Amino acid sequence: MLEFVLVLNAIWFGMGFRSFYLRRADFAKVIVTNPDHRQNTAYDCLVETGRFLGGFNFASCVLNILLIFNVGGFESGRQWAVLLTFNALAHASQFVGNIPIAMQNRQGGGAWQVFEFPMLRIFIGDLVLAALNAALAVWYLM
Repeated sequence: MLEFVLVLNAIWFGMGFRSFYLRRADFAKVIVTNPDHRQNTAYDCLVETGRFLGGFNFASCVLNILLIFNVGGFESGRQWAVLLTFNALAHASQFVGNIPIAMQNRQGGGAWQVFEFPMLRIFIGDLVLAALNAALAVWYLM
């Protein structure tokens, strides 16, 4: 189960790196859906911030890949719990960050559409991966 969750994390964070860093201009268009709102320096800044979010995702992807190849390198379940808790918090922070926007969507507003593709995939994916990592961390602590 551990290797499965680590692989899922690596894939997810790798997809985040691709979306936010390598394809940051495309992802910014998902966030700012109205083309008339893209002709300003704030939009350009949004595009470039993808490098920072992408960098975090890249580092998390590499961490999980390294962990896959070092499963036997940790002596206690508490060590795995620490790493899995990091993953759970990374995913949960993304999920929780979308909740206020999702609530605004339900009232007809919101900066982007959480319940439409691709944001819905991100919203659900982060929830599932946060739960999987947290559950496995708790299991290792027992």
